[in-house]
Amino acid sequence: MGEDAVLEARRRLGRIGVGLMTPLAPAEEWRRAARRVEDAGYGSIWVNEGIGGREVFTQLGVMLAATERIVLGSAIANLWARHPAAMQGAASVLADAYPGRFALGVGVSMGAIVEQSGQAWRSPLARMRGYLDAMDAAVEAAPKPEVPFPRLLAALGPKMQALAGERADGMLPAMMPVEHTRRARELLGPDKLLIALQPVILETDPGKARAIARQAGAFSIPGSPYIGALKKLGFSDADLADGGSDELIDACFVRGDEAGVAKGVEAYLDAGADHVCVSVFQPDLASSADQFERLAPYLLHG
Repeated sequence: MGEDAVLEARRRLGRIGVGLMTPLAPAEEWRRAARRVEDAGYGSIWVNEGIGGREVFTQLGVMLAATERIVLGSAIANLWARHPAAMQGAASVLADAYPGRFALGVGVSMGAIVEQSGQAWRSPLARMRGYLDAMDAAVEAAPKPEVPFPRLLAALGPKMQALAGERADGMLPAMMPVEHTRRARELLGPDKLLIALQPVILETDPGKARAIARQAGAFSIPGSPYIGALKKLGFSDADLADGGSDELIDACFVRGDEAGVAKGVEAYLDAGADHVCVSVFQPDLASSADQFERLAPYLLHG
C-alpha cells in the first residue's frame, strides 16, 4: 500500500474498465468473456461478491489465468465473507502470482445481505476500521508480491471516504452522480485512486432506459447505503421512492447510443475519476461482452 501502488495502478489500468456482474455462469463462460474484454482493449475487469455463491478471489484467479495483461479487481470483496487475515492472504497470493494485474476492493456490503448470512450487522465504519487493522496485522504472514497491489474501499459517504483516504490507496464509489465523483476527488486529493463504478445503458429512448435502470432496485433495499449518499447530494425521499425519480435515474445511470454513453462516462473522468468501470444490464456474460465490444471504439478511442 502506498504511492508505488497508486502510480503502478494508474499506469496499468488506463482510463476505462468493465464490470462483469452476472451472478452465476460456468467457468468457461467467464474465461471467454474475460478474453473478449481484454481483446477489446479495456484496462480492467471488476467482479462483485455477496456472501457465498461465487467467491471473488477464486473467480478472479480463473480469469487471471485465462488472460494475459488485463488488471482484475474485486468490486467488492465482502469483508463479512472472510476473516481479515484470509482477505490479506488471498489478495497477496493473486498479486504475487500475477504481478501488477490485481487490485483489491474491500466493502462492508449492506445490512440485508449480512443478516441473510446469519451474521449481525453493526456499524459499517467501525467494522471497516477494525477489519483494516487486522488485515495490516496479517501482512507479515502473507506472500510479498513483487508489484504492490492497491487496496481500495467501497465508499459512498464522507466518513467512509475519509477512512479510505487515511487507510487505503483510494476508493470505489458505485452508481453515483457525477457530482459525487467531484466531491470525492476534492476529499481524497490528487494522490489517491478514485475508480468510479458506473452502470451504462445502451438505449436512446429515455423511458425504456429508465425502466431498465429501475430494475436494478438499488434504491429500494432497506438500509441501502446508496440512500444516505444520495440524500447528502440533495435528493429527497420522493426522488428515492418507486425505484427512483426520473431526475435521480438520469443522474446515476449513463444512457444513450454508443457516442452518448462515451460522453457520459467522460464526465466522470473530467470530474476527477482516475478510471471508470462500466457495467451493463445483460442476462449473461456473452451478451455483456457483445455490448462491451460495441462500446470499445467509443470509450477507448473516441
